[in-house]
Amino acid sequence: MAEEPMQYTLEGAVAVIRLDDGKANALSHTLLDALHGAFDRAEKEEARAVAVVGRPGRFSAGFDLSVMSQGPDAVRDLVSKGARLAQRVFESPVPVVLGVTGHALAMGAVLCLAADERIGSDGAYKIGLNEVAIKMTLPEFALVLAADRLSRRHLTRATTAAEIYSPAGAVEAGYLDRVVADGEADTAARARAAELAEILHGRSHDLTKKALRRDVHARMRAAVEGFTGL
Repeated sequence: MAEEPMQYTLEGAVAVIRLDDGKANALSHTLLDALHGAFDRAEKEEARAVAVVGRPGRFSAGFDLSVMSQGPDAVRDLVSKGARLAQRVFESPVPVVLGVTGHALAMGAVLCLAADERIGSDGAYKIGLNEVAIKMTLPEFALVLAADRLSRRHLTRATTAAEIYSPAGAVEAGYLDRVVADGEADTAARARAAELAEILHGRSHDLTKKALRRDVHARMRAAVEGFTGL
């Protein structure tokens, strides 16, 4: 297991957040707290873009199941923290690019729906919302993002039928924007974030994104604030 589940570096104008717990990058309280801290730091350092990348073969398998098995209160606390992270990514004033370096399931797939651009690794990787296949209900905040970002042709299959996609299928469904050769998603995501940091006018990007997503932002905030448990 990695000493720290997350590493933060500033590469020029890009805040690079790398997830690596040495295993499946499960979203525990520790990792979620670290991610919120990394976004705080990116804001303080005035990064003009953020790249979030996984470890080879794994982006994130979703919430930490050891916590999810501890009862309703534990589930509510962890999922609430994850919901606030998804909201933060979705409403980020600077572009957020994901390097989806492998499997992205459950909350890992929700983060794909929240980010501005998603670049995946080609390979035998699984991407999707598998909650209803593992006796969980998709929370409202995840459904808000799914309705906004997934293809209408795939929305029902991806949510109520827990369909899991290959990287190429994930592009068609709407989880990813493009796929690169296996092992190249990390580099491609950081390069794209650097490009966006260079070419975009920050305030114009922020205001345009807010205008485009105004109604979805309102629904997302209501879902996050109203979350009481699964």
